[in-house]
Amino acid sequence: MDFLNPVINGFSVVLEPMNLLYCLVGVVIGMLIGVLPGLGPAATIAILLPLTYGVEPVTAIIMLAGIFYGAQYGGTITSVLLRLPGEASSVVTVFDGYQMARQGKAGTALGLAAIGSFIGGTAAIIGLTFLAPLVAGFALDFGPPEYSALAMLGILLVATISGGSKAKALIAASVGLLLATVGRDIFTGESRFTFGSIQLADGIDFVPIAMGIFGLGEILYNLEERHRAAKAPSKVSNVWPSKAELKHASGAIGRGSVLGFFLGILPGGGATIASMASYAMEKKRAKQPERFGKGAPEGVAGPETANNAAATSSFIPLLTLGIPANATMALMFGALLIQGVTPGPQLVEQEPELFWGVVNSMYIGNILLLIMSLPLVGIFVRILRVRAAILAPITALITLLGAYTINNSMFDVTLVVVFGVVGYLMKKFGFEPGPLVLAFVLGELLESSLRRSLLVFDGDPTGFFTRPISATLLAVFVLVALMPGIRSAMAKRKGTTAASASAGDGTNNDGANNIKEKV
Repeated sequence: MDFLNPVINGFSVVLEPMNLLYCLVGVVIGMLIGVLPGLGPAATIAILLPLTYGVEPVTAIIMLAGIFYGAQYGGTITSVLLRLPGEASSVVTVFDGYQMARQGKAGTALGLAAIGSFIGGTAAIIGLTFLAPLVAGFALDFGPPEYSALAMLGILLVATISGGSKAKALIAASVGLLLATVGRDIFTGESRFTFGSIQLADGIDFVPIAMGIFGLGEILYNLEERHRAAKAPSKVSNVWPSKAELKHASGAIGRGSVLGFFLGILPGGGATIASMASYAMEKKRAKQPERFGKGAPEGVAGPETANNAAATSSFIPLLTLGIPANATMALMFGALLIQGVTPGPQLVEQEPELFWGVVNSMYIGNILLLIMSLPLVGIFVRILRVRAAILAPITALITLLGAYTINNSMFDVTLVVVFGVVGYLMKKFGFEPGPLVLAFVLGELLESSLRRSLLVFDGDPTGFFTRPISATLLAVFVLVALMPGIRSAMAKRKGTTAASASAGDGTNNDGANNIKEKV
């Protein structure tokens, strides 16, 4: 019962009128952002960071969390009705969701997505409630060596597991680590990479980087893209699925909940990978896999359940270890630091109201999503028709004003513009911004922990392998780093073996033909 007391107290926090209001605002904004292609929850959170300065930490994080998991469902609406995924995690929903809409089952597809999202998100919250304190308790044994190894592993996993070119992801992560070193040395006080600038003496603030790369950079890139003309949305009717349809999709929803929960915890995982993995699993398990891509309900229910479960479970490493699992969690990490809250093992004990208030707000947020998701479909589709040429300047102006209000400094506005151009160029040339931001966030932790560890070990790097946890994490780091080479060698060996076998078969066949001719 002692364990349940802070959980119950967390509900009293989230049920305060102001927190309920911000939870509602976050969910609605998240759904809206999910509908609008290109912007995304990371960019929205980056743009809204300055607005969280004047509110309580728990209230601010409740709103930002609502934006994150609300966007996962918002992207489903346009995927089903317009064949236009609002979020990367909703790409696979297009395959079967749009086909169902063409068959007059748009309401069924949206209903299955809403129910799956609610069940997946709720299951992940329950898992978060019970697993997070255990992880936090385990992490209390972490010291500088363990945090060094964990930060290194987190950066490497995000760079290697995330989609796109692995080399480009590693380059982006390296740039993020370099940016984290700008300013005064944390041990000696010497200036590094400041080029004589007084403004850079204290380092680069997280907010201008986030607002520039994710906010302004995304706006510039999306303006350049030629969006397809919006098609007339399919009519939505028969919103609630039948018992037979629910029964048919129940297995996909259950599997998506479990798969999404565990993939969300992993660094580099998240909603996008969870939805794709769920779709692949459902197609592989199906007795008639040819139905997928032609309107299979499991192809909607599974991925939509998985991406919401993953969005929720990705809070576990952030809140308990202080390690963001993906780019959006890196922004949440920055938001917590801005509020004077340090995520990590001590958070559960030192800030129980904030921890359990945020966790329990997700129960309320998921219920709000389920209630509002379908009635607001028409409104969201109309908003989608607003031209990008109108929305983009307004969003850019809000971004620059928000940057100025942080410190009332034009230097911050200049940084946002500079990093906005950097973010645009990264998108243009295929560089994912996530590894850069995550490496920047973890850079200070990595540097301080690594240098403290070397002081403890008298400069001997082998000391990391004398501690069980850090040794295990470094072993996983080495394994992940070598995995591409191992796979390449195995593929080459397999190709050589297959070629040899083919050559052997050809020889035998020739011999058999010669015997036949002689006979």
